[in-house]
Amino acid sequence: MLKQFSIISILFILLNSAVLSAEEQKMQVKGPINITSETLTSDNKAHTALFEGKVVAKTTDTTIHADKMLVFYSEGSGEVTKIESTGNVRLLKGGRLITSQAATYYADEDKVIFTGEPRAEDGENVVTGAVMTYYISQDRSYVEKSKVFLKNKKDK
Repeated sequence: MLKQFSIISILFILLNSAVLSAEEQKMQVKGPINITSETLTSDNKAHTALFEGKVVAKTTDTTIHADKMLVFYSEGSGEVTKIESTGNVRLLKGGRLITSQAATYYADEDKVIFTGEPRAEDGENVVTGAVMTYYISQDRSYVEKSKVFLKNKKDK
């Protein structure tokens, strides 16, 4: 379960300034993950783990903050099938920040959907929209009602 969850934290990167090969992406997800929260409620019958209150999930290069994080896992293998992060979601990686009120990862479709005023920042460059969807294995994104603000480097 930890390996799958660390993949999730890396996969939330919506705007990656460098295009990475599939092998490079696999290399990034290796390593431990540390999750802290005020409470953890595990429900083995429902196959869920609910982290609540100041949730922080850290890998070697990515940090996700949320008020709640509900992890769904399969009965037999314990593999993560879906993760719902809600309330003040912030993902930090390097100089990039993605914020929203909710983010949901779907393992079977290999995608992350950001909702609730999603905003992606990379330095002074900003993308906003109503809904941001990142298709991980295809390394592409789709933003509904998008607004893009790019800072011209020559202006500096």
